[in-house]
Amino acid sequence: MNPSPLPARSYNQEHVRRKYTAGKRRLSIYWTWSYPLEAQRDPAAMENRFSTMTEVRNVLWPAYETPQWSAAQFLQGIAGTLELFHRSSLSFQRLAGALTGHPVAVFQRVDQAGFRLPIDERILADTDTLLVFGLDHLQWGDACADAEVSAIRRWLERAGTCLLLAPHHDVGFTEDLEQRQMEYLHHGDRLVPRQQRFTRYVRSLMQALGVPVHNLWGLCPARDRQTNEIAPLTAFRDLDQPGLLKDVSTLSFHPHLPHYEITDKDSQAIHLLARQPIDLERAHPFTAAGNTEFNCLLWMPPDTQRAGDIVLVDLTHFTTLFGVSQSLQNFWRNLATMR
Repeated sequence: MNPSPLPARSYNQEHVRRKYTAGKRRLSIYWTWSYPLEAQRDPAAMENRFSTMTEVRNVLWPAYETPQWSAAQFLQGIAGTLELFHRSSLSFQRLAGALTGHPVAVFQRVDQAGFRLPIDERILADTDTLLVFGLDHLQWGDACADAEVSAIRRWLERAGTCLLLAPHHDVGFTEDLEQRQMEYLHHGDRLVPRQQRFTRYVRSLMQALGVPVHNLWGLCPARDRQTNEIAPLTAFRDLDQPGLLKDVSTLSFHPHLPHYEITDKDSQAIHLLARQPIDLERAHPFTAAGNTEFNCLLWMPPDTQRAGDIVLVDLTHFTTLFGVSQSLQNFWRNLATMR
């Protein structure tokens, strides 16, 4: 029996607003990059760019040697790798859409067709959960404009909203080349250069909203020695009032995940919900300082000025680039149906 064909795909059309349905969240994804700027970076640049599809094919050979990835059907430069991110988030979008009855809207700061879209009422009016995926390179990205901050603040005054901030890693932020090499050997991903720094946009938004977090490093999770599966989270379930960790023991294995450092150590506004054990067999400056785990899931509950929640977790946990487990799908489910 042949599987049912996927729905037809549309592109480059204006967003159709989703009607409010009680108890059913409307989710939207916002990629912070300028697609044209990232896609047209010089492939000869050694640092702070995405891989080309040629590099992906070479490193992951023969995974991308079938006709569907050929030049006749798929972009071969850096643009192809950006599209891999889009394609890899489809499973999350389908699950969330099935649970909520609303399609997940996907926006980009500057899209393939060159349309620029800041975060404003066009995005926020029919969004209950906004996932901000911080993949603009630090040196090229835009800061969040004052008008955007004001719009997001007003939106967060609405009960039931949730802002998910997902800044990616900051690899090789030092001028010390030996440290950069140590970081590179730790994560072991040949597709990540020795310096790859994200994200100006989300950092500026966190600063403006008073979120006391800074994304650091690119750390490789530990594996269970017997099963070779990712090591379970150290979860603080007593603090998990939103229920994000229900039936969740692990997130996705990604070899260079950020540590979400809480910059205000005395803050009572932010709760650490989970840490991820680190691979200690490969040296890293963070583990050399005595750390064995990194912060991977944080939550800021509503306060007197903000009715909505703020969640921090890495964007790669919404992709299938490094596989998908039932535990990860449970995390998706919990976010989509969050109380």
